[in-house]
Amino acid sequence: MSNSLNIVDLFCGCGGFGLGAELAGFKSIAAVDVDETLQSAYKLNFPHTRVIKGDLSTMDENSWRLIVQNSVVDGVIGGPPCQGYSRMGKREQTDPRNQLLHHYFRHITILNPKFFVMENVEGLLDECYKDVLNDAINIVSDKYTIIGPKVVDATDYGAATKRKRVIIFGYDPLRVNAVSAEELFDNSECRSTTVKDAIFDLAEPISQSKDKKDFGWGEYNGKRSLSEYALKMRSLPPKDVGSTEAIRRLKAKMLSGFFDTQHTPEVTKRYEALQPEEVDSISRSKKLSWSGVCPTLRAGTGADKGSYQAVRPIHPTSARVITVREAARLQGFPDWFCFHPTKWHSFRMIGNSVSPIVSEKLMINIKNLILNVRQEQNVL
Repeated sequence: MSNSLNIVDLFCGCGGFGLGAELAGFKSIAAVDVDETLQSAYKLNFPHTRVIKGDLSTMDENSWRLIVQNSVVDGVIGGPPCQGYSRMGKREQTDPRNQLLHHYFRHITILNPKFFVMENVEGLLDECYKDVLNDAINIVSDKYTIIGPKVVDATDYGAATKRKRVIIFGYDPLRVNAVSAEELFDNSECRSTTVKDAIFDLAEPISQSKDKKDFGWGEYNGKRSLSEYALKMRSLPPKDVGSTEAIRRLKAKMLSGFFDTQHTPEVTKRYEALQPEEVDSISRSKKLSWSGVCPTLRAGTGADKGSYQAVRPIHPTSARVITVREAARLQGFPDWFCFHPTKWHSFRMIGNSVSPIVSEKLMINIKNLILNVRQEQNVL
């Protein structure tokens, strides 16, 4: 029997969750999101996935029948938009995005997977959203055994950035053997990663191009030592994943996301004066420490919400904010992964995403458990 396991990625964004699943050995057969700009990276990096621009609040059984056709859906992953629950936002309980949590679980009942994994922000567990979350989970709780909600931090799984997320896992006990929280969230083999481990081998930024299709191709700093983490980030992608151009460039030791951000002399002077871990009093940007980890990378907002750019951390030794590639490294995206020619969109993609480091480990744990079930069934 083939060990291939198919997943569907809901609210897929640029593909951080799906990337971890692919690296763990799953195949993303379909990915859905309403934001075409964020989704553009999914199309680019997962050329064999059917990427659908769709509103999951209106999609139904007929929609999925056309999308997945005769494919078996083993698992569903995804994170409904979290801005309505975020402690950083206005936290409006009437925010229409809050209803997307309900729709996530509605789609579980339609797709009928063996398991699902949902992620969201910590604020979802606050008392004011308790009933909303319980009502959503109750949509599937008669069929699926639920583990969580559990808060995980990306630093505990080997990422170089703090990022706490709520994980809810569900499995069908008629098709999957019992899974414990300890097995699912096991991170005993994960090693801690510093900012230096993550970005020390990257070269300085390049000047912003006027070519709107230019992804900002730069090079490595060949004079600097490589960490185990950096070596992993430099690896080529699995078969059938990654864009042809990015793979070609990576083989030539080039990677995207190196465009600079221009600062005024006054700002540069302020950034130079900061000590590691200090916060600039005006921009509120924190200066990174080589021996520390990055604070949570924020997404900013899309054009529909004012096009606000999120605060970006300051490089440990250069008087500038970090580049897209440095942010990607800190979040756990490999060097072959491309985002968008526009820095603003790229930072939105990274800030909205699950750390692929976390996703990969969770999905490896799930795959091992599911494959064990299949082997036992074969013996019987």
